[in-house]
Amino acid sequence: MDEKLDLEQIKQLENNCQYIANMRPVFNRRALYADTTGNYISPEEPEPYDRVTIRFRTAKNNVDRVVLITKDEKYVMSKVESDKHFDYYAQVIQIGEEKLTYHFEVQSGRLKGYYDSRGLATEQNEYYDFVIIPGFKTPGWAKGAVMYQIYVDRFCNGDPDNDVLSGEYCYIGEPVQKEDDWNRYPAQMDVRHFYGGDLQGVLDKMDYLQDLGVEVIYFNPLFVSPSNHKYDIQDYDYIDPHFGKIVSDEGELLKDGQVENRQASRYIDRVTNRKNLEASNQLFAKVVEEAHRRGMRVIMDGVFNHCGSFNKWLDKERIYENAEGYEKGAFVSADSPYRSYFQFHQQDSWPYNGSYDGWWGHNTLPKLNYEESKELFDYVMRIAKKWVSPPYNADGWRLDVAADLGHSQEYNHYFWQEFRKAVKEANPEAIILAEHYGNTRDWLQGNEWDTVMNYDAFMEPVTWFLTGMEKHSDDFREDLLGNADSFWGAIMHHSSSFAMPSWQVAMNELSNHDHSRFLTRTNHKVGRISTLGPKAAEQDINKAVFREAVVMQMTWMGAPTIYYGDEAGACGFTDPDSRRTYPWGLEDQELISFHRDIIRLRRENDELRRGSIKYVDSDYNYLAYGRFHRKGQCVILVNNNNYPITKDVYVWDLGTPKHGKMQVLLWTDEYGYSLGRDGYEVVSGKIRIELPRTCAVILKYTES
Repeated sequence: MDEKLDLEQIKQLENNCQYIANMRPVFNRRALYADTTGNYISPEEPEPYDRVTIRFRTAKNNVDRVVLITKDEKYVMSKVESDKHFDYYAQVIQIGEEKLTYHFEVQSGRLKGYYDSRGLATEQNEYYDFVIIPGFKTPGWAKGAVMYQIYVDRFCNGDPDNDVLSGEYCYIGEPVQKEDDWNRYPAQMDVRHFYGGDLQGVLDKMDYLQDLGVEVIYFNPLFVSPSNHKYDIQDYDYIDPHFGKIVSDEGELLKDGQVENRQASRYIDRVTNRKNLEASNQLFAKVVEEAHRRGMRVIMDGVFNHCGSFNKWLDKERIYENAEGYEKGAFVSADSPYRSYFQFHQQDSWPYNGSYDGWWGHNTLPKLNYEESKELFDYVMRIAKKWVSPPYNADGWRLDVAADLGHSQEYNHYFWQEFRKAVKEANPEAIILAEHYGNTRDWLQGNEWDTVMNYDAFMEPVTWFLTGMEKHSDDFREDLLGNADSFWGAIMHHSSSFAMPSWQVAMNELSNHDHSRFLTRTNHKVGRISTLGPKAAEQDINKAVFREAVVMQMTWMGAPTIYYGDEAGACGFTDPDSRRTYPWGLEDQELISFHRDIIRLRRENDELRRGSIKYVDSDYNYLAYGRFHRKGQCVILVNNNNYPITKDVYVWDLGTPKHGKMQVLLWTDEYGYSLGRDGYEVVSGKIRIELPRTCAVILKYTES
């Protein structure tokens, strides 16, 4: 029976019909994509005043209009290409000298959305705009390169004749100690203990590094220094002879009860004698030459915020006071040419003025006083050039506590701008990467650092997601373990600080000398060697979780950086326990093979090194993301649950055809890992896959 419609119902029907008539299908969110790789801007690293083509991808016939919005202009983009699944829009822009920021507005019927580095958003936020910095380039060799960090004293002892000797000198009040047991755990006060690793040891292990697939060696500091970590530099002009060569070895060790290093004649000869210093520099040049011959690069560690109290400019230990060919240090004499290099709080306390400013109050780490010393500034700029120039030819600098340098942010930025000019003038292909915690944006504007150690947009999110642990093993957060929303939120927020040239070379580490070893974090033990002891760092570890982390490291945007020994199963709580020796003869050979194989896969599949990166899916303890370009498409799946899961995984939005096969490149789970297993059929653009517990998989599209 017909029902009579009242006026209000008729009006509602009319409104619904009008709404339907004006609506296109909802945005196909999976298809929307743009970034600032060479896949979506051309040229990839434009010069000022270049004409730049910016591209945007949508599902085929899915949107009515794409608008490119910069700070000053709006451009309605033209559809320039279509294939079976996608439309590609493009706009050519003449850029100037200033940074270009932009996002996209996508329209379909009455629907409108904004697309930026987060993906599709309902509201525009300029913080997440895409960025192009005219004239900013990072070295091609570093983009996606596999790096290997070496803490030299703990890597390999190739020359016992240059070992630090017990009682050779005093450091922080006590004699230094030579450790005769290579496998002994580090002491709680470890900085004065030496195991004998040196540059000859690195040369001896070059075959190992090359076979592993290492493309870049990053050395912790190598310059003359009294500590094993060498972040308290004594002489920037020379490699420490204890790492290099000792050809003159005169003098005596300290006698019992002696604590003044001006009496340490053996040490004084070793580190001030030009024969030893020049021979050590020559050995470093040989290391770089050999690395280059094998296709590897070398990065040095630059500590320019502070030096050490042993430094020849200060000479608090009075090592250089009577050494031939050296000026008086600023601690020793008010007439020292280096007096302005430091900030003294008492102007009437010479000789032996200890009132200098120390970094964070540490008198072993005198703060360098650049603002009041043009001579110091010029000296360090010369050092910046020296080591990236012949005959040494290092390939760049890692900068220690770089944001702390100077007495103001204004000077800090001035210094690094000048440092960049000096380094790039000497070696345009040298990289400049900085240690920094927190927002990096101010230093990554194309005129200071190239990139950073990627704590915020890699190490920390990966660690929290896979282990729930803080990177020092100082806290366990169950709410962050497996929290995929937190992971992606941190990744998208912090990676937005990178222009693409910076992101592609960002140092992606799982462990390093300042934090606990990642393998130790998998045991969820909160503590340090002072509270739990070193053996606890090796207990209840989960190698399957570690392999998941390595899969992510080797398939993420940036430069995966292995901390020496991680690949061999090294454990350790935070500094000093993370500075254990490389376990030669006790290596985990399966983990080494795993690293070797996944590095080879990264090299053989260019999309894993240079491709775009895209969110695919996530759930509790589950991540899926893609690395892709037009020539290759991979999807990476991680199940960190302690139970199996079955997932329907869409892969077509990475650019694969909707039918074909995803071949297994690598599979790892609790039982180990394997290569080249049977693949999965792509049906209507997706695959169905069962992932066992603690599993990670790399799949690559192939024709059926």
